[in-house]
Amino acid sequence: MKLTTKREELVAKLSTVSRAVSTRAATQALSGVLLEASEGSVTLSATDLDLGLRTAVEATVESPGSVLLPGRLLAEVVRSLADDAVEVETREAERDVEIRSGSSSFHLRVLPAEDFPTLPSAAGADPIRIPTGALAEGIDLVARAASRDDMRPVLTGVFVSASGNEMTMVATDSYRLAVKRSELESALSGEIEANIPARALRELARILSGEGAEDAAITLQTNQAIFEAGSITLTTRLIEGQFPNFRQLLPESYEHDVRLPRPEFLDVARRVSQLAQRNAPLRLSFQPGELTVSAETPDVGDAVETMPAAFEGEPMEIGFNPEYLREGIESVAGDEVLLRLISPLRPGLMQPVDSEDFRYLVMPIRLNV
Repeated sequence: MKLTTKREELVAKLSTVSRAVSTRAATQALSGVLLEASEGSVTLSATDLDLGLRTAVEATVESPGSVLLPGRLLAEVVRSLADDAVEVETREAERDVEIRSGSSSFHLRVLPAEDFPTLPSAAGADPIRIPTGALAEGIDLVARAASRDDMRPVLTGVFVSASGNEMTMVATDSYRLAVKRSELESALSGEIEANIPARALRELARILSGEGAEDAAITLQTNQAIFEAGSITLTTRLIEGQFPNFRQLLPESYEHDVRLPRPEFLDVARRVSQLAQRNAPLRLSFQPGELTVSAETPDVGDAVETMPAAFEGEPMEIGFNPEYLREGIESVAGDEVLLRLISPLRPGLMQPVDSEDFRYLVMPIRLNV
């Protein structure tokens, strides 16, 4: 294999695919990036078996071929080069690859390419296309609520359900629940119902922002999802198991609906949260016409701040995880957030004032009087 390509484009593409390189796999091949050169381009692929990324770089190919190189080292070497052009050539006798750029020359030992798994392909399939805007917004609002605890794999995903002109994305870590419903401009060509790893969707959102594609093509296979956006293909294993019925988790009615100015509420929560350390809760104390936000950490200090609130009825105090509360406020669009409460021991809900397209449910923390 022998090829020449532009350093800047190669750096960008390697930065993308190397995010799927495994850092702790027993199989050495999973730490590599596979280069496959054919006429006019070189394809770059990486996978850790859960997530796969593939893209292509324009290149002048003198000799086609393929080679597997240490992924992160390759990305670092190419990034460090000073010249605009990069030459890559295999040396069969030495079992390495020579990388030349300007006066620089590197030799990288190859990894066993026969151990590199074949990434799933959507060739011949009829993908479903979803607008980039709706997909990226849903991921941004929902994926943060997915669990990061591998002991409960089903909760580490985002449940995506889409058909006709509607898409719903749901995630929960059992302490909070985020639901985003999107109205699509045109009807989808098929239906989607899958629990997709939140990690994969976060990578997809990063790709969507960089590629500038109008839509993403999604192909579902038996246990895989394949996303194509611009020049990049992302593959991921689907999560098996029954995702919780989120509709049963949402209360049917609430005792208090409190409209709060979102920017002020968020600023107050951020300031006071600085003194909610070591798992200390953020306390929300409601009185008619006002809200007092407070926090106290023994041996550290305490903080309290009061703001106007359209609250009526008997005084009420409820505690929340500071991070979960802040992320809920951040996720609600608009100048106001509607905080819906039942009691100090029942979950609270945050949503826009005039819409139920986004809902964020968070469990309270029992307060010590």
